[in-house]
Amino acid sequence: MKTEKKYKVIAKVSSTGFVKYNVNDLLKFAVFLDRKFPSWRWFNVYRYTKDGSGEQLGNYSCKNRPSNRFICG
Repeated sequence: MKTEKKYKVIAKVSSTGFVKYNVNDLLKFAVFLDRKFPSWRWFNVYRYTKDGSGEQLGNYSCKNRPSNRFICG
């Protein structure tokens, strides 16, 4: 059985807009943001928990993009 890492991601997509997604692949998510929200600015990645209290694992921007599907660690 393949193990999937799950993340909760909060992205700033406009000057006042934010979106929240459950994500399994950070590279595909960045491509999704490029298509759906071309002016996105950054996103923070949190450990997925059902109650939403996961710790922050990383942050990325349109210029500092993820280089791997997952955050190592």
